[in-house]
Amino acid sequence: MRRFEVEKILSGKRIIIAGGSGFLGISLADCLVRQGASVVVLSRRELPSRPGVTFFRWDARTEGSWCNTLDGADGLVNLAGRSVNCVKTPDHIDEILRSRVESTRVLGNAVRKVNTPPYVWVQMSTAHIYGDPPEVICDEDSSVGYGLAPFVANAWESAFAEAVLPEQRSVILRTSFVIGPDNGGGCGALGTLGWIARLGLGGRVGRGTQGMSWIHAEDMNRLFVQALIDPAMQGTYIASSPNPVSQVEFMRLLRKAVQMPIGLPAFEWMVRIAAPLVFKTDPELVLYGRYVRSRRLAELGFKFQFGELADALEDIYGGRLRDDP
Repeated sequence: MRRFEVEKILSGKRIIIAGGSGFLGISLADCLVRQGASVVVLSRRELPSRPGVTFFRWDARTEGSWCNTLDGADGLVNLAGRSVNCVKTPDHIDEILRSRVESTRVLGNAVRKVNTPPYVWVQMSTAHIYGDPPEVICDEDSSVGYGLAPFVANAWESAFAEAVLPEQRSVILRTSFVIGPDNGGGCGALGTLGWIARLGLGGRVGRGTQGMSWIHAEDMNRLFVQALIDPAMQGTYIASSPNPVSQVEFMRLLRKAVQMPIGLPAFEWMVRIAAPLVFKTDPELVLYGRYVRSRRLAELGFKFQFGELADALEDIYGGRLRDDP
């Protein structure tokens, strides 16, 4: 769909973004405002003032005056959920699960109490639902994986199935690793990976063959917009570039983007020690991965602006990443 057509459709529309104060939420809010929509962000953390964006404080657990913002809104996007970029202590695991399930349930309660609920509800999920298969390329029909992340994702999507109204058009986006420039809400895990690469430490991690499925923030925004305005979109989609890469290849291109010629490797035992102690995160986030590709987006005819990682990193960092023939 051409840009002027999108602007015409979104002009004057009011979109609610629940959990919208982070990297993804700010990026989406700015995108929607540029295309003529007004945006309401529901979040625990207050946003700096942004044109076209209204903030409502929301604890993602209890009902309150924020519920009224849903009445007459044209669309709802739910991004709420505690970051998984942390050490998986029992408390953190509990919060990762509850922040997703409880926020979805309370939104479900809210849409049942307003006179005119949003016509469409776009729900964030995760491509980690497929687990960490070492070689298989997963699509929407692939089996769910084993472990904490697939368990949380299943509970998240089940809560959504119960929360969404029968008359609402519902879209689930199983999102991969989103990359983009800092927009005032950070730049996600790419900030840490870029810093590591600049230090010359961005080499092979563990085996290096683990999949890194990714999507540029601009394509993620375009996908959110299409889900909001396209009546043909219904059900579950993988939100990821059609060209996932291995960890070794991802870091090779990232080193090139930040102009660092070397990348020292890290053995698995090093990562298991350094990740929780130095980076305060789960070592399995980098030791394991998955290759995913959306069959349903291809069938829909969705065209990625950044289908290749080299193009995406070139856009984010500038410079020329492709090797000369």
